[in-house]
Order: sequence, then structure tokens, then C-alpha cells
Amino acid sequence: MNAFYSGQFVLPLPEGHRFPMAKYAMLRERLAAELPAVQLHEAPRATNGELALAHTPRYISAILDGSINPQAMREIGFPWSEAMGERSRRSVGATIAAARSAFAGAGIAANMAGGTHHASADKGGGFCVFNDVAVAARLLQAEWGRGREVSGAHRLPLRVAVIDLDVHQGNGTAHIFQNDATVFTLSLHSAKNFPFRKEASDLDVELPDGCGDDDYLHALDLALEALTQRFEPQLLFFLAGADAFEGDRLGRLKLSFDGMQARDRRVFGWAWQRRIPMAFAMAGGYGVRIEDTVQCQVNTFTVALAYAQRWHNAENAHATGKISE
Repeated sequence: MNAFYSGQFVLPLPEGHRFPMAKYAMLRERLAAELPAVQLHEAPRATNGELALAHTPRYISAILDGSINPQAMREIGFPWSEAMGERSRRSVGATIAAARSAFAGAGIAANMAGGTHHASADKGGGFCVFNDVAVAARLLQAEWGRGREVSGAHRLPLRVAVIDLDVHQGNGTAHIFQNDATVFTLSLHSAKNFPFRKEASDLDVELPDGCGDDDYLHALDLALEALTQRFEPQLLFFLAGADAFEGDRLGRLKLSFDGMQARDRRVFGWAWQRRIPMAFAMAGGYGVRIEDTVQCQVNTFTVALAYAQRWHNAENAHATGKISE
């Protein structure tokens, strides 16, 4: 399974900043040591043209040349630097690369960061600069459309679903894809948490403070069933936020390690049953103990690997003419 990292492009943050930048390097070290079947690749650099598929040219330029106003940077939550722009490009590039890998036959691939779902077309927010999933979805749709003409100038649209299980609502993603029938956005999140002004996803499931494993998994089952009834995706993006974990300092839910893994198995299993290629991203994670955040992420990769092996076996069976279970 391919996984793309941008952790070597470190964002310089002032001492005491609450964003846990160290989690990315820790995850990479854990995966290299414990899950060698995960093939680690440096993330490519998203181009301005790719970013413009989901963001306005003015916003892209303001981020990259530093002309963005201080209030907008406060909403993002990072101090401006050239390194911030570069890292943000790479984070988007990682999701693009993961989506291409999954869609080209691997079935499952990962961005070891990403899930920057608070970024809208013309602004960022909540530690999100560019919206990696929105850019990657639009790019894969454009690549799918080339050469697929039906009835003259009409093209078959690639149907994309976003399953966002970060503890915070994916307001930026919802806003970008409002009124877009080719993309279905599902967000399962803490009702009273950030962002306090939420956007309308195609399906929003709001959960009360303290929601634990059983209630969360029941809500997820119902949400996946609703998605099944309403949409048939050909590509899936999964935001596997670790911040639904009970030890997260910015979350308000109470999922255990077992509950988090059960969550992941439901999503990967849902996609596998329907043979939907999936790119997943780590999204949020702000554990009181950073080691707990990283453990949640390693657990997600463990589940992903099991399903990636099923994809691999199915591809081999197809190539040899054998029937795959």
C-alpha cells in the first residue's frame, strides 16, 4: 500500500503553539518500523493550476507570496511563512498521489497528513490552508473526463464521495461542493465543536458531547446506509481523524482505541464490499498524549493494510483468471 508523506517539510511554529506538528514524523517512524508493507513516498508538489481547481487564484497567490492579511492568517491558526505554503502544497500533492494510486488499481492509498477540510475556496481556517480532498477530487474528475465523451460533447462525470469522520465538521469541503451533484459529502461530527458556523453537507450527523463507542458506531452504520441509498460513488475519500478519540484535547467525543478501529473497519469494509477505490487522510488529532494520536493513526493503517491486501489478491486473481472471494 502506498502512503505519501510531507512531514519533512516542517512548518516553523512558535514555542508553545498548540498544533502537534511532531505527530507526522512520529507516524512515519512507527510505520517504517512496524508496518513495512506500507510503502512510503515523498509527496509531490501540487501546482498552482491544480490548487485552482478548488481555490481562487487570489487566495492561492496571497498564501504563496505572503500578501494574505493578518486576520485571515489568524483564522488559519498558523503564522505565515514560505515553508507554510510549501508544506500546504505538498499535503495537497499527497492526497492527489494517493487518489491516483488507489484509482489506478491499488484500491487503497494514504496521505499521512491531509484532511484539511476547513479550507474553502477563498480562505482557510482551523489549521487548514488548502483543501486537499477538494483539489484531488476535482483533479481526478478532470482526468477521468478526458476522452470519455458520450453523445457528442457530454462527458461521464466521476462520482466521488467524501466520508469525513474528523470530530469537527468539514465545513470547507461542504461549501466547495454545495450544489455539485457529482460529489457526496458526509460528515459525522461533534455537534457543539468547531466550526461554530457550519455549512450544509449532503449528509450531516451531529453527535452529542461524550458520545461513546456504541452510539457512535450505530450512527455511522445509519449514515453509511443512507449514503448507500442516495449515491453510488466511484471514488472515495476518507478523513480518518484521530480526534474522536477519548483522549483528544480538542474533541468532545469518547471513542476508545477499539471503537476507533471498529469505525475504520466499517468504512474500509463498506468501500471494499462495493469495490470503491479509496484515498484516506489522517485529518485531525490533538491528543493530550501525542502518542495516543499516533497510535490511533497506526491502528488506522493496520486496518487499511488488511483491506489493501484484499485488493491486491483480487487484482492478482483477475490477472490469472481465478475467482476472488
